[in-house]
Amino acid sequence: MNQFKVWYLASEVSPFAKTGGLGDVTGAFPKALKSNNQEIRVIMPKYKSINERKYVLREVIRLKDIPVTINNVTRTMNVKSAFLPDSKVQIYFIEIPEYFNRSGLYTDRATGKDFPDNAERFAYFCKGALETLKILSWRPDIIHCNDWQSALAPYYLQTVYKDDDFLQGIKSIFTIHNFSYQGIFKKSMAPTLEIQPEEIEENGDFENNGKINLLKGAINYSDQITTVSETYAREISTKKEFGYGLETVLQKKSKVFSGILNGVDYTVWSPSADKKIPFKYTGEDMEGKKQNKQVLLTRVNLKYQEDVPVIGMISRVVEQKGFSLLLEAMDQLMELNVQLVILGTGDKKIEKQILSFQKKHSGKISLNQAFDETLAHMIEAGSDIFLMPSAYEPCGMNQMYSLKYGTIPIVHKVGGLAETITEYNPDDKSGNGFVFEKYTAKDFIRAVKRALKIYKKNELWNELQLSAMQEDFSWDRSAKEYLDLYMKMLDES
Repeated sequence: MNQFKVWYLASEVSPFAKTGGLGDVTGAFPKALKSNNQEIRVIMPKYKSINERKYVLREVIRLKDIPVTINNVTRTMNVKSAFLPDSKVQIYFIEIPEYFNRSGLYTDRATGKDFPDNAERFAYFCKGALETLKILSWRPDIIHCNDWQSALAPYYLQTVYKDDDFLQGIKSIFTIHNFSYQGIFKKSMAPTLEIQPEEIEENGDFENNGKINLLKGAINYSDQITTVSETYAREISTKKEFGYGLETVLQKKSKVFSGILNGVDYTVWSPSADKKIPFKYTGEDMEGKKQNKQVLLTRVNLKYQEDVPVIGMISRVVEQKGFSLLLEAMDQLMELNVQLVILGTGDKKIEKQILSFQKKHSGKISLNQAFDETLAHMIEAGSDIFLMPSAYEPCGMNQMYSLKYGTIPIVHKVGGLAETITEYNPDDKSGNGFVFEKYTAKDFIRAVKRALKIYKKNELWNELQLSAMQEDFSWDRSAKEYLDLYMKMLDES
Protein backbone atom coordinates (compact mmCIF):
# COMPACT_ATOMS: atom_id res chain seq x y z
CA MET A 1 0.00 0.00 0.00
CA ASN A 2 1.25 3.48 -0.88
CA GLN A 3 2.11 5.74 2.03
CA PHE A 4 0.84 9.31 1.96
CA LYS A 5 1.72 12.32 4.05
CA VAL A 6 -1.52 14.07 5.05
CA TRP A 7 -1.97 17.42 6.82
CA TYR A 8 -5.45 17.32 8.35
CA LEU A 9 -7.19 20.61 9.22
CA ALA A 10 -10.23 20.68 11.48
CA SER A 11 -11.85 23.31 13.70
CA GLU A 12 -12.79 20.67 16.28
CA VAL A 13 -11.34 17.29 17.15
CA SER A 14 -12.65 14.94 19.83
CA PRO A 15 -11.81 14.66 22.69
CA PHE A 16 -10.09 18.07 22.74
CA ALA A 17 -13.03 20.15 21.49
CA LYS A 18 -16.33 19.01 20.05
CA THR A 19 -19.78 20.42 19.27
CA GLY A 20 -21.13 17.46 17.28
CA GLY A 21 -20.42 14.74 14.75
CA LEU A 22 -17.61 16.71 13.08
CA GLY A 23 -15.49 16.37 16.24
CA ASP A 24 -16.14 12.62 16.42
CA VAL A 25 -15.11 12.12 12.79
CA THR A 26 -11.97 14.24 12.97
CA GLY A 27 -10.93 12.47 16.17
CA ALA A 28 -11.36 9.01 14.65
CA PHE A 29 -10.44 9.25 10.95
CA PRO A 30 -6.76 10.19 11.51
CA LYS A 31 -6.31 7.14 13.78
CA ALA A 32 -7.81 4.92 11.06
CA LEU A 33 -5.36 6.32 8.49
CA LYS A 34 -2.46 5.84 10.91
CA SER A 35 -3.45 2.20 11.43
CA ASN A 36 -3.30 1.85 7.64
CA ASN A 37 0.37 2.86 7.80
CA GLN A 38 -0.19 6.46 6.65
CA GLU A 39 1.70 9.50 7.92
CA ILE A 40 -1.00 11.90 9.09
CA ARG A 41 -0.72 14.95 11.30
CA VAL A 42 -3.66 16.99 12.57
CA ILE A 43 -3.94 20.71 13.29
CA MET A 44 -6.73 22.61 15.08
CA PRO A 45 -7.18 25.85 17.05
CA LYS A 46 -6.15 25.95 20.71
CA TYR A 47 -9.41 26.89 22.42
CA LYS A 48 -9.68 28.11 25.99
CA SER A 49 -11.65 24.97 26.95
CA ILE A 50 -8.82 22.56 26.03
CA ASN A 51 -7.19 21.15 29.16
CA GLU A 52 -3.46 21.39 28.45
CA ARG A 53 -2.41 19.33 31.48
CA LYS A 54 -4.92 16.54 30.89
CA TYR A 55 -3.91 16.10 27.24
CA VAL A 56 -0.21 16.86 27.79
CA LEU A 57 0.17 19.74 25.36
CA ARG A 58 3.82 20.62 24.89
CA GLU A 59 5.52 23.74 23.62
CA VAL A 60 7.63 23.37 20.48
CA ILE A 61 10.59 25.77 20.53
CA ARG A 62 10.66 26.47 16.80
CA LEU A 63 6.87 26.96 16.73
CA LYS A 64 6.84 29.94 19.10
CA ASP A 65 6.12 33.58 18.29
CA ILE A 66 5.35 33.00 14.62
CA PRO A 67 4.02 36.06 12.75
CA VAL A 68 0.95 35.38 10.59
CA THR A 69 -0.07 38.24 8.32
CA ILE A 70 -3.37 38.64 6.47
CA ASN A 71 -4.16 41.93 4.68
CA ASN A 72 -1.18 43.62 6.37
CA VAL A 73 -2.47 42.71 9.85
CA THR A 74 0.00 40.53 11.75
CA ARG A 75 -0.95 38.24 14.63
CA THR A 76 1.50 36.23 16.70
CA MET A 77 0.94 32.47 16.78
CA ASN A 78 2.32 29.78 19.07
CA VAL A 79 1.82 26.15 18.11
CA LYS A 80 1.71 23.39 20.74
CA SER A 81 1.81 19.67 20.19
CA ALA A 82 0.25 16.51 21.65
CA PHE A 83 -1.02 13.11 20.50
CA LEU A 84 -4.55 11.95 19.84
CA PRO A 85 -5.37 9.76 22.88
CA ASP A 86 -4.64 6.05 22.45
CA SER A 87 -2.72 6.66 19.23
CA LYS A 88 0.55 7.86 17.73
CA VAL A 89 -1.18 10.56 15.69
CA GLN A 90 0.50 13.91 16.33
CA ILE A 91 -1.81 16.88 16.71
CA TYR A 92 -0.86 20.56 16.69
CA PHE A 93 -2.76 23.42 18.30
CA ILE A 94 -2.69 26.96 16.91
CA GLU A 95 -2.68 29.41 19.79
CA ILE A 96 -3.73 32.97 18.92
CA PRO A 97 -5.24 34.17 22.22
CA GLU A 98 -7.21 37.10 20.81
CA TYR A 99 -9.08 34.70 18.52
CA PHE A 100 -9.34 31.40 20.36
CA ASN A 101 -9.10 32.12 24.08
CA ARG A 102 -12.89 32.46 24.36
CA SER A 103 -15.79 30.74 26.08
CA GLY A 104 -17.09 28.96 22.98
CA LEU A 105 -15.79 27.50 19.74
CA TYR A 106 -17.98 29.37 17.28
CA THR A 107 -20.61 31.12 19.38
CA ASP A 108 -20.50 33.46 22.34
CA ARG A 109 -22.04 31.62 25.27
CA ALA A 110 -23.16 34.92 26.79
CA THR A 111 -25.25 35.90 23.75
CA GLY A 112 -25.80 32.56 22.03
CA LYS A 113 -24.75 34.21 18.75
CA ASP A 114 -21.83 33.54 16.43
CA PHE A 115 -18.69 35.52 17.14
CA PRO A 116 -18.77 38.49 14.72
CA ASP A 117 -15.14 37.91 13.70
CA ASN A 118 -15.47 34.18 12.89
CA ALA A 119 -14.32 34.68 9.29
CA GLU A 120 -11.16 36.40 10.49
CA ARG A 121 -10.53 33.84 13.26
CA PHE A 122 -10.56 30.88 10.90
CA ALA A 123 -8.70 32.71 8.13
CA TYR A 124 -5.78 32.99 10.57
CA PHE A 125 -6.23 29.32 11.45
CA CYS A 126 -5.97 28.36 7.75
CA LYS A 127 -2.96 30.55 7.02
CA GLY A 128 -1.36 29.57 10.34
CA ALA A 129 -1.72 25.90 9.40
CA LEU A 130 0.16 26.48 6.13
CA GLU A 131 2.86 28.56 7.83
CA THR A 132 3.33 25.78 10.40
CA LEU A 133 4.17 23.32 7.63
CA LYS A 134 6.95 25.58 6.38
CA ILE A 135 8.52 25.96 9.82
CA LEU A 136 8.28 22.20 10.47
CA SER A 137 9.84 21.60 7.04
CA TRP A 138 7.30 18.79 6.71
CA ARG A 139 5.82 18.71 3.22
CA PRO A 140 2.61 16.72 2.90
CA ASP A 141 1.29 15.16 -0.31
CA ILE A 142 -2.24 16.20 0.59
CA ILE A 143 -3.91 18.86 2.72
CA HIS A 144 -7.27 17.52 3.89
CA CYS A 145 -9.71 20.23 5.04
CA ASN A 146 -13.03 19.89 6.88
CA ASP A 147 -16.03 22.25 6.68
CA TRP A 148 -16.08 26.01 6.13
CA GLN A 149 -13.69 26.83 8.99
CA SER A 150 -10.81 25.39 6.93
CA ALA A 151 -12.21 26.50 3.55
CA LEU A 152 -9.63 29.21 2.91
CA ALA A 153 -6.65 26.83 3.03
CA PRO A 154 -7.14 25.45 -0.53
CA TYR A 155 -7.65 29.04 -1.78
CA TYR A 156 -4.53 30.37 -0.07
CA LEU A 157 -2.58 27.38 -1.37
CA GLN A 158 -3.43 28.32 -4.98
CA THR A 159 -3.19 32.10 -4.61
CA VAL A 160 -1.14 33.54 -1.74
CA TYR A 161 1.32 30.61 -1.84
CA LYS A 162 1.22 29.82 -5.58
CA ASP A 163 4.88 30.84 -5.96
CA ASP A 164 6.05 29.30 -2.71
CA ASP A 165 8.56 26.58 -3.61
CA PHE A 166 7.88 24.56 -0.46
CA LEU A 167 4.07 24.42 -0.84
CA GLN A 168 3.88 24.11 -4.63
CA GLY A 169 2.20 20.98 -5.99
CA ILE A 170 0.47 19.95 -2.75
CA LYS A 171 -3.02 18.63 -3.46
CA SER A 172 -6.09 19.66 -1.44
CA ILE A 173 -9.22 17.73 -0.55
CA PHE A 174 -12.24 19.30 1.13
CA THR A 175 -14.81 17.30 3.10
CA ILE A 176 -18.31 18.72 3.63
CA HIS A 177 -19.77 17.44 6.89
CA ASN A 178 -22.93 19.57 6.90
CA PHE A 179 -23.89 21.60 3.85
CA SER A 180 -26.14 23.94 5.80
CA TYR A 181 -23.13 25.55 7.53
CA GLN A 182 -21.45 27.42 4.70
CA GLY A 183 -19.45 30.26 6.22
CA ILE A 184 -21.49 33.18 4.89
CA PHE A 185 -20.18 36.70 5.48
CA LYS A 186 -20.57 40.24 4.14
CA LYS A 187 -18.71 41.10 0.94
CA SER A 188 -16.93 43.87 2.81
CA MET A 189 -14.94 41.15 4.62
CA ALA A 190 -13.12 40.14 1.41
CA PRO A 191 -10.00 42.35 1.89
CA THR A 192 -9.72 41.23 5.53
CA LEU A 193 -9.56 37.62 4.30
CA GLU A 194 -7.30 38.39 1.31
CA ILE A 195 -10.03 37.29 -1.10
CA GLN A 196 -9.50 39.05 -4.45
CA PRO A 197 -12.24 41.45 -5.71
CA GLU A 198 -13.08 39.32 -8.79
CA GLU A 199 -13.84 36.35 -6.52
CA ILE A 200 -16.83 38.13 -4.97
CA GLU A 201 -18.29 39.62 -8.14
CA GLU A 202 -21.61 38.10 -9.24
CA ASN A 203 -21.07 34.38 -9.91
CA GLY A 204 -17.48 34.67 -8.67
CA ASP A 205 -15.88 31.66 -7.00
CA PHE A 206 -16.72 32.96 -3.51
CA GLU A 207 -19.98 34.80 -4.28
CA ASN A 208 -23.46 33.54 -3.53
CA ASN A 209 -26.60 35.68 -3.09
CA GLY A 210 -24.55 38.85 -2.73
CA LYS A 211 -22.41 37.45 0.09
CA ILE A 212 -19.05 35.78 0.58
CA ASN A 213 -19.61 32.02 0.76
CA LEU A 214 -16.48 30.26 2.04
CA LEU A 215 -17.87 26.79 1.32
CA LYS A 216 -18.41 27.72 -2.32
CA GLY A 217 -14.82 28.98 -2.49
CA ALA A 218 -13.49 25.71 -1.09
CA ILE A 219 -15.52 23.70 -3.62
CA ASN A 220 -14.07 25.77 -6.45
CA TYR A 221 -10.45 25.71 -5.26
CA SER A 222 -10.05 22.15 -3.94
CA ASP A 223 -8.71 19.32 -6.09
CA GLN A 224 -11.27 16.88 -4.67
CA ILE A 225 -14.49 17.38 -2.70
CA THR A 226 -16.14 14.72 -0.58
CA THR A 227 -19.10 14.52 1.72
CA VAL A 228 -20.07 12.02 4.37
CA SER A 229 -22.40 9.65 2.53
CA GLU A 230 -23.30 8.81 -1.06
CA THR A 231 -26.96 9.61 -0.46
CA TYR A 232 -26.14 13.05 0.95
CA ALA A 233 -23.84 13.70 -2.03
CA ARG A 234 -26.80 13.04 -4.33
CA GLU A 235 -29.18 15.13 -2.21
CA ILE A 236 -27.02 18.27 -2.03
CA SER A 237 -26.10 18.19 -5.73
CA THR A 238 -29.60 17.56 -7.13
CA LYS A 239 -32.21 18.94 -4.70
CA LYS A 240 -32.73 22.64 -3.99
CA GLU A 241 -33.95 22.01 -0.42
CA PHE A 242 -30.62 20.31 0.36
CA GLY A 243 -28.28 22.32 -1.90
CA TYR A 244 -29.09 25.84 -0.64
CA GLY A 245 -28.39 27.32 -4.06
CA LEU A 246 -25.00 25.61 -4.48
CA GLU A 247 -26.26 22.44 -6.17
CA THR A 248 -25.19 23.73 -9.62
CA VAL A 249 -21.69 24.47 -8.28
CA LEU A 250 -21.41 20.84 -7.15
CA GLN A 251 -22.77 19.60 -10.47
CA LYS A 252 -19.97 21.45 -12.29
CA LYS A 253 -17.46 19.67 -10.01
CA SER A 254 -19.16 16.27 -10.32
CA LYS A 255 -15.99 14.57 -11.64
CA VAL A 256 -14.15 15.39 -8.42
CA PHE A 257 -17.09 15.12 -5.99
CA SER A 258 -18.01 11.93 -4.13
CA GLY A 259 -19.67 10.61 -0.98
CA ILE A 260 -17.79 8.40 1.48
CA LEU A 261 -19.69 7.18 4.52
CA ASN A 262 -18.19 8.03 7.90
CA GLY A 263 -17.07 5.23 10.17
CA VAL A 264 -17.24 4.51 13.90
CA ASP A 265 -14.34 4.32 16.34
CA TYR A 266 -15.26 1.14 18.20
CA THR A 267 -12.51 1.69 20.76
CA VAL A 268 -14.68 4.57 22.01
CA TRP A 269 -18.21 3.49 21.03
CA SER A 270 -18.71 -0.15 22.01
CA PRO A 271 -20.49 -1.47 25.13
CA SER A 272 -17.78 -4.05 25.76
CA ALA A 273 -15.04 -1.38 25.89
CA ASP A 274 -16.85 1.87 26.78
CA LYS A 275 -15.03 3.66 29.62
CA LYS A 276 -17.97 6.00 30.29
CA ILE A 277 -20.63 3.42 31.20
CA PRO A 278 -20.81 1.62 34.58
CA PHE A 279 -21.73 -1.82 33.22
CA LYS A 280 -20.02 -3.40 30.19
CA TYR A 281 -21.97 -5.89 28.10
CA THR A 282 -21.94 -7.90 24.86
CA GLY A 283 -24.55 -9.38 22.54
CA GLU A 284 -24.10 -12.72 24.28
CA ASP A 285 -24.61 -11.25 27.76
CA MET A 286 -27.01 -8.29 27.82
CA GLU A 287 -27.42 -8.07 31.61
CA GLY A 288 -25.26 -4.94 31.70
CA LYS A 289 -27.68 -3.15 29.37
CA LYS A 290 -30.52 -3.55 31.89
CA GLN A 291 -28.27 -2.28 34.66
CA ASN A 292 -27.23 0.72 32.56
CA LYS A 293 -30.90 1.46 31.94
CA GLN A 294 -31.53 1.63 35.68
CA VAL A 295 -28.54 3.93 36.22
CA LEU A 296 -29.59 6.15 33.30
CA LEU A 297 -33.14 6.61 34.56
CA THR A 298 -31.92 7.42 38.07
CA ARG A 299 -29.52 9.97 36.56
CA VAL A 300 -32.29 11.72 34.57
CA ASN A 301 -34.88 11.52 37.35
CA LEU A 302 -37.25 9.05 35.73
CA LYS A 303 -38.66 5.91 37.38
CA TYR A 304 -37.25 2.59 36.17
CA GLN A 305 -39.93 0.24 34.85
CA GLU A 306 -38.55 -2.93 33.33
CA ASP A 307 -41.19 -3.33 30.61
CA VAL A 308 -41.34 0.34 29.59
CA PRO A 309 -39.00 1.07 26.67
CA VAL A 310 -36.72 4.08 26.94
CA ILE A 311 -36.35 6.13 23.76
CA GLY A 312 -33.09 8.07 23.68
CA MET A 313 -32.19 11.13 21.63
CA ILE A 314 -28.80 12.92 21.57
CA SER A 315 -28.86 15.94 19.34
CA ARG A 316 -28.45 19.63 18.80
CA VAL A 317 -31.91 20.98 19.56
CA VAL A 318 -32.56 22.54 16.14
CA GLU A 319 -35.10 22.19 13.32
CA GLN A 320 -32.73 20.11 11.19
CA LYS A 321 -32.78 17.30 13.75
CA GLY A 322 -36.52 16.78 13.44
CA PHE A 323 -37.71 18.57 16.56
CA SER A 324 -40.67 20.24 14.81
CA LEU A 325 -41.87 16.75 13.90
CA LEU A 326 -41.25 15.47 17.41
CA LEU A 327 -43.15 18.38 18.98
CA GLU A 328 -46.06 17.90 16.60
CA ALA A 329 -46.24 14.21 17.50
CA MET A 330 -45.37 14.53 21.21
CA ASP A 331 -48.85 14.06 22.66
CA GLN A 332 -49.40 10.99 20.47
CA LEU A 333 -46.00 9.65 21.46
CA MET A 334 -46.78 10.13 25.15
CA GLU A 335 -50.01 8.15 24.77
CA LEU A 336 -47.76 5.15 24.11
CA ASN A 337 -46.08 3.25 26.92
CA VAL A 338 -42.63 4.88 26.60
CA GLN A 339 -40.17 7.16 28.37
CA LEU A 340 -38.20 9.77 26.40
CA VAL A 341 -34.69 10.95 27.34
CA ILE A 342 -33.24 13.86 25.35
CA LEU A 343 -29.73 15.28 25.64
CA GLY A 344 -28.80 18.50 23.88
CA THR A 345 -29.03 22.26 23.64
CA GLY A 346 -29.80 24.67 20.85
CA ASP A 347 -32.92 26.59 19.92
CA LYS A 348 -34.25 28.09 23.15
CA LYS A 349 -37.80 28.22 21.78
CA ILE A 350 -37.78 24.47 21.02
CA GLU A 351 -36.21 23.70 24.43
CA LYS A 352 -38.98 25.68 26.11
CA GLN A 353 -41.66 23.70 24.24
CA ILE A 354 -40.07 20.38 25.23
CA LEU A 355 -39.98 21.53 28.87
CA SER A 356 -43.68 22.34 28.72
CA PHE A 357 -44.37 18.80 27.46
CA GLN A 358 -42.12 17.47 30.23
CA LYS A 359 -44.33 19.22 32.76
CA LYS A 360 -47.52 18.05 31.05
CA HIS A 361 -46.39 14.40 30.85
CA SER A 362 -44.69 14.16 34.21
CA GLY A 363 -42.42 11.15 34.67
CA LYS A 364 -42.27 10.35 30.96
CA ILE A 365 -39.87 12.95 29.51
CA SER A 366 -36.43 14.13 30.62
CA LEU A 367 -34.75 16.97 28.71
CA ASN A 368 -31.10 17.40 29.69
CA GLN A 369 -29.91 20.80 28.48
CA ALA A 370 -26.18 20.23 28.40
CA PHE A 371 -23.25 18.97 26.41
CA ASP A 372 -22.36 15.91 28.46
CA GLU A 373 -20.24 13.21 26.82
CA THR A 374 -20.68 10.74 29.70
CA LEU A 375 -24.46 11.08 29.63
CA ALA A 376 -24.36 10.61 25.83
CA HIS A 377 -22.67 7.24 26.32
CA MET A 378 -25.15 6.37 29.08
CA ILE A 379 -28.10 7.13 26.80
CA GLU A 380 -26.67 4.87 24.09
CA ALA A 381 -26.11 2.06 26.61
CA GLY A 382 -29.26 2.50 28.69
CA SER A 383 -31.92 3.20 26.05
CA ASP A 384 -33.89 0.52 24.22
CA ILE A 385 -34.63 2.63 21.14
CA PHE A 386 -32.77 5.57 19.58
CA LEU A 387 -34.61 8.35 17.78
CA MET A 388 -33.26 10.28 14.76
CA PRO A 389 -36.19 11.96 12.95
CA SER A 390 -33.90 14.42 11.12
CA ALA A 391 -35.26 16.55 8.29
CA TYR A 392 -31.87 15.97 6.68
CA GLU A 393 -28.79 14.17 7.97
CA PRO A 394 -25.49 14.20 6.05
CA CYS A 395 -24.24 11.00 7.66
CA GLY A 396 -25.34 10.72 11.26
CA MET A 397 -23.18 8.93 13.79
CA ASN A 398 -25.55 8.06 16.61
CA GLN A 399 -27.57 5.57 14.58
CA MET A 400 -24.34 3.62 13.99
CA TYR A 401 -23.30 3.90 17.64
CA SER A 402 -26.79 2.72 18.64
CA LEU A 403 -26.55 -0.47 16.59
CA LYS A 404 -23.39 -1.48 18.45
CA TYR A 405 -25.16 -0.90 21.81
CA GLY A 406 -28.23 -2.93 20.83
CA THR A 407 -30.27 0.28 20.95
CA ILE A 408 -32.53 0.02 17.93
CA PRO A 409 -32.78 3.16 15.75
CA ILE A 410 -35.92 4.81 14.41
CA VAL A 411 -34.88 7.14 11.57
CA HIS A 412 -36.15 9.31 8.75
CA LYS A 413 -34.96 7.96 5.39
CA VAL A 414 -32.47 10.68 4.41
CA GLY A 415 -28.71 11.03 3.91
CA GLY A 416 -26.53 8.63 5.84
CA LEU A 417 -29.54 7.37 7.81
CA ALA A 418 -30.91 5.86 4.59
CA GLU A 419 -27.57 4.12 3.94
CA THR A 420 -27.12 2.61 7.38
CA ILE A 421 -30.61 1.75 8.68
CA THR A 422 -33.09 -0.51 6.90
CA GLU A 423 -36.59 -1.49 7.97
CA TYR A 424 -36.77 -4.60 10.14
CA ASN A 425 -38.84 -7.42 8.67
CA PRO A 426 -39.93 -9.95 11.33
CA ASP A 427 -40.70 -12.56 8.65
CA ASP A 428 -37.18 -12.98 7.30
CA LYS A 429 -35.36 -11.15 10.16
CA SER A 430 -33.78 -8.71 7.70
CA GLY A 431 -33.18 -5.04 8.54
CA ASN A 432 -31.69 -3.37 11.59
CA GLY A 433 -34.14 -0.65 12.64
CA PHE A 434 -37.32 1.22 11.78
CA VAL A 435 -37.58 3.75 8.98
CA PHE A 436 -40.18 6.33 7.94
CA GLU A 437 -40.02 7.83 4.45
CA LYS A 438 -42.48 10.73 4.55
CA TYR A 439 -41.54 13.58 6.87
CA THR A 440 -44.89 13.64 8.68
CA ALA A 441 -45.97 13.11 12.29
CA LYS A 442 -48.28 10.34 11.08
CA ASP A 443 -45.48 8.33 9.45
CA PHE A 444 -43.18 8.98 12.40
CA ILE A 445 -45.69 7.63 14.94
CA ARG A 446 -46.34 4.60 12.72
CA ALA A 447 -42.62 3.78 12.81
CA VAL A 448 -42.57 4.09 16.62
CA LYS A 449 -45.58 1.76 16.86
CA ARG A 450 -43.88 -0.81 14.62
CA ALA A 451 -40.84 -0.72 16.90
CA LEU A 452 -42.96 -1.08 20.06
CA LYS A 453 -44.84 -4.02 18.55
CA ILE A 454 -41.54 -5.91 18.11
CA TYR A 455 -40.25 -4.71 21.51
CA LYS A 456 -43.13 -6.54 23.21
CA LYS A 457 -42.02 -9.80 21.55
CA ASN A 458 -38.94 -10.52 23.64
CA GLU A 459 -37.48 -13.21 21.43
CA LEU A 460 -37.74 -11.13 18.24
CA TRP A 461 -36.38 -8.02 19.95
CA ASN A 462 -33.42 -9.92 21.39
CA GLU A 463 -32.61 -11.34 17.96
CA LEU A 464 -32.84 -7.87 16.43
CA GLN A 465 -30.51 -6.46 19.10
CA LEU A 466 -27.94 -9.22 18.57
CA SER A 467 -28.06 -8.77 14.80
CA ALA A 468 -27.66 -4.98 15.15
CA MET A 469 -24.66 -5.37 17.45
CA GLN A 470 -22.91 -7.49 14.84
CA GLU A 471 -23.07 -4.75 12.18
CA ASP A 472 -19.68 -3.31 11.24
CA PHE A 473 -19.37 0.37 10.38
CA SER A 474 -15.74 0.64 11.41
CA TRP A 475 -13.46 3.30 9.94
CA ASP A 476 -11.35 0.71 8.16
CA ARG A 477 -13.65 0.55 5.12
CA SER A 478 -13.99 4.34 4.89
CA ALA A 479 -10.26 4.91 5.35
CA LYS A 480 -9.50 2.58 2.42
CA GLU A 481 -11.92 4.55 0.22
CA TYR A 482 -10.11 7.76 1.13
CA LEU A 483 -6.76 6.15 0.39
CA ASP A 484 -8.03 5.18 -3.06
CA LEU A 485 -9.09 8.79 -3.59
CA TYR A 486 -5.69 10.11 -2.43
CA MET A 487 -4.02 7.75 -4.89
CA LYS A 488 -6.27 8.98 -7.71
CA MET A 489 -5.51 12.62 -6.88
CA LEU A 490 -1.76 12.10 -6.94
CA ASP A 491 -1.84 9.92 -10.05
CA GLU A 492 -3.61 12.73 -11.92
CA SER A 493 -1.02 15.33 -10.94
